[in-house]
Amino acid sequence: MPEKKLKEFLDKNKIKYISIKHSPAFTSQEVAQSAHISGKNFAKTVIIKADNKMVMAVLPAKLLIDIDKLKEITGAEYVSFASEHEFEKLFPGCEVGAMPPFGNIFNMDVYVAEALTKDDEIAFNAGTHTEVIKLSYKDFERLVKPKVVRFSLD
Repeated sequence: MPEKKLKEFLDKNKIKYISIKHSPAFTSQEVAQSAHISGKNFAKTVIIKADNKMVMAVLPAKLLIDIDKLKEITGAEYVSFASEHEFEKLFPGCEVGAMPPFGNIFNMDVYVAEALTKDDEIAFNAGTHTEVIKLSYKDFERLVKPKVVRFSLD
């Protein structure tokens, strides 16, 4: 879902958002800094392989994932970080590593770290390494219907 389709999806659902263009950045911390967004408000999307199923884990840029907690939460026997090669084809039109956290559009379960729900806004990659979308967390939650859980190392 390139940024144009993402914006069309948000517009269709009457969501107010801000689009922020920035210089190319590839890590979530670099993107947050480049777009002048706090690392606690910038949501990184990490693709996790839970048994043979791909799922999205969405958490603040500054936090890390506790794989053991995700294993417990998903009920999977085997949980690992998916490689870019394993998931790149699942996100047509998106630059690898810049997937927006809209797993519902890609038929993926979405797990959101509880820490992201504490702020009014959420910002994330818009499918490219040069654009961020910022919107209210409540709107994000209404559209995506993520499972809100504690899986980050705080």
